[in-house]
Amino acid sequence: MDFKGTTIVAVKRNGKTVIAGDGQVTGGQSIVMKSNAIKVRRIYDGKVITGFAGSVADAFTLSERFEEMLNKYSGNLMRSAVELAMLWRGDKALRQLEAMMIVADSAEIYIVDGTGNVIEPENGICAIGSGGNFALAAARALSANTKMSAREIAVEAMRIASEICVFTNGKLTVEEV
Repeated sequence: MDFKGTTIVAVKRNGKTVIAGDGQVTGGQSIVMKSNAIKVRRIYDGKVITGFAGSVADAFTLSERFEEMLNKYSGNLMRSAVELAMLWRGDKALRQLEAMMIVADSAEIYIVDGTGNVIEPENGICAIGSGGNFALAAARALSANTKMSAREIAVEAMRIASEICVFTNGKLTVEEV
């Protein structure tokens, strides 16, 4: 059975960066295996937050490798993300990992994937996972049409995604830097 993690959204607004993720882990296409998984966490002495979607074990492996890169490059988020993407794409074993990550500190947000992409989102908003497009659309609309904080936008976008995507639930982990 293939276990997947689901929806993550990141919002940067007014000097705050927030990543929110749901808690659902789905087995295959039809079984909720767990509803309260933690897919958003603080690393690098709390200065960096990460969120992952995809295979859970793969995501943990990548998160550990990313933290190693942060230590190696003194917390330089972009350099660490690029080095992880290069390692991920170039290493035979890592290349098989099926996950995506959003990494952020107080100044930057990046999406990192196994094809070598390191993407800085437009307007400081991005999302990944099966409900990512729903959360992204909601977060963009809320950002453009309200005065909500980054945290409020991320939480509301995840609530909206959880009402549309069967692979996303409303049990959230939210971290802010």
